[in-house]
Amino acid sequence: MPATRSLVTGAIGYVGGRLVPQLVDAGHAVRVMVRDERKARAHDWADDVEIAKADATDADQVAAALDGIDVAYFLLHSIGSGSDFAETERGIAETFAAAARTAGVRRIVYLGGMSPEGEELSEHLRSREEVGEILLRSGVPTAVLQAGVIIGSGSASFEMLRYLTERLPVMVTPKWVHTRIQPIAIRDVLRYLVACASLPPDVNRRFDIGGPDVLTYFDMMQRYAAVAGLPKRRVLPVPVLSPGLSSHWVGLITPVPASLARPLVESLRNTVVAAETDLKTYVPDPPEGLIGFDRSVQLALTKIQDLDVPTRWSSASTAGAPAEGLPTDPDWAGGSLYTDERTREVHASPEHLWTIIEGIGGRNGWYSWALAWWVRGLLDRVVGGPGLRRGRRNDRDLVVGDALDFWRVEETDDRTFLRLRAEMKLPGLAWLELQVGSTEGGTTTFHHRALFHPKGLLGHLYWWSICPFHGIIFGSMQKNIAKAAEALEQGGVARQAEPRDS
Repeated sequence: MPATRSLVTGAIGYVGGRLVPQLVDAGHAVRVMVRDERKARAHDWADDVEIAKADATDADQVAAALDGIDVAYFLLHSIGSGSDFAETERGIAETFAAAARTAGVRRIVYLGGMSPEGEELSEHLRSREEVGEILLRSGVPTAVLQAGVIIGSGSASFEMLRYLTERLPVMVTPKWVHTRIQPIAIRDVLRYLVACASLPPDVNRRFDIGGPDVLTYFDMMQRYAAVAGLPKRRVLPVPVLSPGLSSHWVGLITPVPASLARPLVESLRNTVVAAETDLKTYVPDPPEGLIGFDRSVQLALTKIQDLDVPTRWSSASTAGAPAEGLPTDPDWAGGSLYTDERTREVHASPEHLWTIIEGIGGRNGWYSWALAWWVRGLLDRVVGGPGLRRGRRNDRDLVVGDALDFWRVEETDDRTFLRLRAEMKLPGLAWLELQVGSTEGGTTTFHHRALFHPKGLLGHLYWWSICPFHGIIFGSMQKNIAKAAEALEQGGVARQAEPRDS
């Protein structure tokens, strides 16, 4: 019997990136649909799948990606992309539905959110419900899985819960902390998604999915604290704290930016408890049962401690992040391109220098004026940027597409070159390049280049206002990275952690 041919959209996102290897292990012939092939090739599963480059808004590209596919997983969303995200999601869903029908796809599987009856839905949940309806009307049998809060290492919901609980022993909170929620472990979500590929062809409906526990957000914080070995948290509810204010508060306290926190917080005002468990008719629970909340937290924390987090909420690009051509492209648009270049000879091997370069950011810090990085990160968060608190997926290695504080890895050869693209709020486009050069006489050349393409007068003013600090920031950064590499060469301490933004 030929293998099921499955397409996974959103394959570099949090759920999609974890679903792909599960499908491969289940014997599927997997194709992934991505906008940037480099990000897909950075994953461990890249050699086991076919990569289709396509923009979800381009009907012809989507049709090509769906050609010959049996089961299509629709895991695309535009949450946090701006006030028109619902319209964007609607258009993408309609394009996908039409292409799937034309291609003869036999099943669509979509992961959405629960839609409690009799409640005014948040815009986020309302958009998820509308996308599900579009797919159900596509003429292709569709399974719409409706989940509440997903608990797993790196998920936005888990990171929000984790940081709120760990950082605030006493919290002034809005009334949504008493909303009833049925969280579900990411492992159970993935098991359901894989199993839905084998649903009977006459199944075209929604299914609520949830774990065995029904809790309030307050309960979840207290139980997280217990699992993590923290003292009991004190919560002071304030009914007048609006979702807008709450999202900014969450954005400052947690790694989740306010643009993403707002739709998540607004959704927490809705009761997300499964109204039915009909999927069990087709996908029975495992012998050990579904994973409970406490166990799912334990599993997530173990993954984090073991540096084994394959995908994070920040795996997908930040909404509104720049996507213009690279400064090294032959057809670079021109105009002003400011640069700050520095070269230094390092008394260490290329391997040791690269080890330090690849380890920058996150808990390892940026090897320069820590206070300046802290202030810049804090200011970025205040204006809605990611700040420094996104950290790293892994403390030891970087791949294309990884979020790195307020940067994103744009290119790396995993040996000598690293290019980061800025995702902080800026009046222009910025990159940072770190390169290991030639070796001669026991020293290695270390080349550092910062680039900035200003937008408008404000962009030019921004560059010249920070120029006086480049010697302190970039000069000391290069010097301290060199020292750390030389210490590593001599068997000393390689890295020194620096304070993070608060």
